Amino acid sequence: MHFGEMLEEDRYKACIRLAYESGVRTFVTADVYGQGKADEALGEALADYPRDSYCLVGTIGHDFYEGSRNGSAGYPRFTAPELRSPAEYRDFLRMACERSLKSCRTDHFDLLMLHNPDEKGFTQEKVWTGMSALKAEGLIEQIGMAPGPANGFTLDIIRTFELYGEVIDWTMIILNPLEPWPGQHVLPAAKKHGVDILTRVVDYGGIFHDDLKPGHEFRPGDHRSYRPAGWVEHGNEKMERMRAIAERHGLSMIHFASIWNLSQEPVKSVVPTFIQEAGEGARLIEDKIREYAALPEVILTAEEVEEIRAIGDNTGCMTLKGASKRHEVSERPDEWPMRPELVELAERYGLGTEW
Repeated sequence: MHFGEMLEEDRYKACIRLAYESGVRTFVTADVYGQGKADEALGEALADYPRDSYCLVGTIGHDFYEGSRNGSAGYPRFTAPELRSPAEYRDFLRMACERSLKSCRTDHFDLLMLHNPDEKGFTQEKVWTGMSALKAEGLIEQIGMAPGPANGFTLDIIRTFELYGEVIDWTMIILNPLEPWPGQHVLPAAKKHGVDILTRVVDYGGIFHDDLKPGHEFRPGDHRSYRPAGWVEHGNEKMERMRAIAERHGLSMIHFASIWNLSQEPVKSVVPTFIQEAGEGARLIEDKIREYAALPEVILTAEEVEEIRAIGDNTGCMTLKGASKRHEVSERPDEWPMRPELVELAERYGLGTEW
């Protein structure tokens, strides 16, 4: 995504080892990142550490093996009808899992997540029987899904809990104090179905690392430059209103954002993005890693959680991906028509019908 400065490979691997030595014990990768090169770099960086001393999370689902890249849309999902039928899902999942494991230099994932599923990924039973087969074969210990890459999919996620919650252990969503919506609506259903939540983008594009200030100039091609103008200034203004709560608990702002997530059931893990920002005087990414590894065990009260949510409330700020009344046919892998059962689900969970 070209966030900030590009890291040389040796520095990237050194950052992984620094994270481990500083106390981080969960590492998340995806086979599509660099078409296997991110897996390989992570596997090499962790090679000298006992495998049972850290948790390895893999994500598979983009078919860069047989599919062709479609510009910024990336590689197709493995469930694309032009690539294979549902009867072939299981074989693809095993192949992709085994190749990712080989690149990571290990024989199992502690958690394997379905990466950016399309509508079939959320609804097709053979997707989830295929994931379950990997668990039965000992290639993975837990099963999850990681919807995205953009925000949304709320109704689709909850419906998948209802259909396949018995086999889904974890789900990854976007959640942070400046982006409580729509992820907040997934939490009650996840708790009901016994699904643990892993939250990503807890740093909100880097703002909670507290070194992305108003007026920051992004390098050409930085993925964050495509956000609406003024998002850095607006985010900093809201973060300043939260700072007194963070200081009350002795928290840095990235610790504060993570603790806010972890203070809500059933959130069990947080995944920030570590960015080496561009420009003179930019804070070293190594310092951010060391700071984050010292995350304290603090729980905010329900009143504090709600106060922070109200400050950061972003309801309706973006067009959400997934099922939507905007569409009459499925034209893209991350957007599809609203189905009647999803409207009924929204009413049942008190989420309204304007999706």
